[in-house]
Amino acid sequence: MGIVMRIVVMAAMVLCLSSIALAAQGIAVWYKNEAGPGKPPYTPSKCNGNQDNGAMEACGKSDALWSNGAACGKSYRVSSIAGTNLAPHPCKQGSSVVVKIVNYCSRGCQGEINLSRDAFAQIADPDARIVKVQYDQ
Repeated sequence: MGIVMRIVVMAAMVLCLSSIALAAQGIAVWYKNEAGPGKPPYTPSKCNGNQDNGAMEACGKSDALWSNGAACGKSYRVSSIAGTNLAPHPCKQGSSVVVKIVNYCSRGCQGEINLSRDAFAQIADPDARIVKVQYDQ
C-alpha cells in the first residue's frame, strides 16, 4: 500500500472517530400533533409557521440544542442506544434517522430531542415512548 493511500486511510479513520466523539447523548421522546396522534402535518412550528415540515422532524428541548433559534432547519442524525423503561427491546439496533429541527419545546417536554412519531419509529418501538439516544449534526 502506497504512502498516499495510508494517509487517506488514516485521515478517514480519524474523521470517523471524531464524529463519534462529538455525538451528544440524551433522552428522546415522540410527540403527538393537532391532526391526530402522531400523524403529520406537525404544524405550526416556531421555525416555519404553518408550513408542512414533513414526517421526519424534531423539536429541541434543551436550550443548548435550540440555541435561541439557531438550530432552525439544522439536521441531526439520531440513533437509539438504550431503553429508559421496562419496554422489551425498545431500540432498533444499528438504525438511525436524520431529522430537521423545526420547533422548540419550552415546557412539558420530557426529552432533549423530541421526535415526530414517524422519526421515533425509525429508531425505536413507539410503545417505549422514551429512549436514550445519541445525536450529532
